[in-house]
Amino acid sequence: MSVETAKQAARIKVWDLLERARAAPLGVHGHIPDFTGSDQAADRLAGLPVWRDATVIKAVPDRAQLPVRARALADGRLLYMAVPRLAAPLPFYELDPATLTVPPDEAASHQAAARLGCPVDVTAMRPVDLMVCGSVAVDVRGVRVGKGAGYTDLEFALLQEAGLITPTTTIATTVHDLQVLDEELPATRHDVSVDLIVTPTQVIACRESHRPAGILWENLADDTIAQIPALITRRAAGRAGADRFEAGPA
Repeated sequence: MSVETAKQAARIKVWDLLERARAAPLGVHGHIPDFTGSDQAADRLAGLPVWRDATVIKAVPDRAQLPVRARALADGRLLYMAVPRLAAPLPFYELDPATLTVPPDEAASHQAAARLGCPVDVTAMRPVDLMVCGSVAVDVRGVRVGKGAGYTDLEFALLQEAGLITPTTTIATTVHDLQVLDEELPATRHDVSVDLIVTPTQVIACRESHRPAGILWENLADDTIAQIPALITRRAAGRAGADRFEAGPA
């Protein structure tokens, strides 16, 4: 069985489990699940030392992590969210709670972020203390499976290459307990694992952590790169640098 086939099997298993248990809305297949108890998981995360010590939080724009984003703004944290599909030249939104003109619950929605947030490139961002991912499934080692688009891994790679992810940055995911699987999930070199799994009822510190060093260009298809301006720019800059190196001094 290929890695992607195994990942898809895990996704289907979890989506079915959540729907049967009515722990997520019907029609959750194909999405990061908006699970029952997401607000409780956010509260549990906010009670941890890693949250109390964080001043800059990066969170995914999925509905399941809306309580995390709202709590971050309410607690005065600088918040970064990715532009959907990283489809803009400035691929992240910066939300500063000190300048918001609407309540945190409203500002934290991905629609409001596009309206109220300041679009920024990684060159204008601050180092991230806590990164919160969405997941379809995750195992106790910290290996996570998303919905299959790969944007979380790309966002991480962009931040990592810019030096905004450091060894002290914590990577966490908030999920329903049914999304935490006993079996080991498959992973590839570009998959980011998490340090913490936070559910409505528990916190799991993961015993393994895999963090790619940056963008693994050999794993990216040309059509994927062509849809993400930040990747187009960085690949062009890398090629220009290689050409200058090969040419040597004038």
